[in-house]
This record gives sequence, C-alpha cells and structure tokens, in this order.
Amino acid sequence: MRLLVIDTATQALSVALLEHGVPIGRFHEVVGRGHAEALLPAIAALPDGGRADAIAVDVGPGSFTGVRIGIAAARALALAWSIPLYGYSAPAMIAAKAAQAHGDGPIAVTITGGHGELFWQCFAADGLCATSAITSTPIAELATTLCADLLYGTGAEALVTARGGGTAVSLYPDAADYGLIAGLEPLPPSPIYGRGADAKTIAERAAS
Repeated sequence: MRLLVIDTATQALSVALLEHGVPIGRFHEVVGRGHAEALLPAIAALPDGGRADAIAVDVGPGSFTGVRIGIAAARALALAWSIPLYGYSAPAMIAAKAAQAHGDGPIAVTITGGHGELFWQCFAADGLCATSAITSTPIAELATTLCADLLYGTGAEALVTARGGGTAVSLYPDAADYGLIAGLEPLPPSPIYGRGADAKTIAERAAS
C-alpha cells in the first residue's frame, strides 16, 4: 500500500510517498512562503507522480493559509484518484518525532501562530498520548504558564526568548515521519485552526 503525505501547515513544505510505511520519496524544505506554487511540483517529482492508495494531510493548527493549501490539494487528488483521505495534527507529528530523543516527562509542543500567539499542546513522554487540548495563547502569557523547560516545535525559540530561559528544539512536521503516528486515530480532513477566525461578520462585530 502506498500513502501520500502532504504537510504545509507550517513554514515547511513537506511531502512524502510511503510504501508499507517506508518512505520511497520525499521533499522537505523550510520555504516560509510559496507553498501554493511549490506543492504540486513537489508531489509530481515523487515516484509515479506521487500516485498512492490513500492520502494523509496535516490539518493544523499552524498557518491558516498553509493549512488550507494542503487540504485543498489533498482533497483534489483524493477525488481525482478516488482514494481515501485522512487528516492528522501538526502537534502530534512534532511530538512523535520529539519522543525519539526525549527522556522522561511530558512533551510540550509549540507552533507559531498569529497576532503574537503560539499554538501549544502537551503530550506524554511517548509523544503519542495528548494530555491537553490544542490551544492558542499570547506568547507573554504562555511564558508564565507553561512550565516545561524543554520545548519543541516551530514556536519553541520564541517562547524560550520570552521566558528568558529554557531549551528550544526547533522541529517542523516532516511528512516522511508519518509512520511514527500511523497508529493514531485519523482525523477528519478538515482544518484545525486552533482559535477563532480574524474576520467577523457584521452581526458578530455588532454583538461584540
């Protein structure tokens, strides 16, 4: 069985083609922006043009635009190829990778958000069991409330700087690592934004 994994939820553009759980082709690069233009060429460059029996896509949280780009591409390919589509979360992927080098104790994952906030979630030491919900919190507030000294993810350095201490391990979701979370319950292929939308309807603005 071949699985195409698409991950554009963060500054990284990451795709991989796995055969029976083993990567046979991958692309992973921290590009910052430009996911929309680079995603389909990256998939086309995989063996057999990335053709697979199923697709897994990162549904967030992270970049609002990045999350939507990845899901839109995954939905289009799944429809065109008539194959199943599954979702997974960015914190779960990062936590599973962090667990490979992590010792005892909880794993705290932080992901760069917007408006001076970070998405964060805590996991057990195995990196697979989430012990808190995905939350978006201002960096200054999170610096005083998240007690972990060792932080993982794309927002780790910003949080360590705000706290004036601790250790940051910058990790981006890597599509080739999907095998680490393959045993988790798949998520629906719908965005996890982690916080409310910035834009509001006229009625919502009037009520606030």
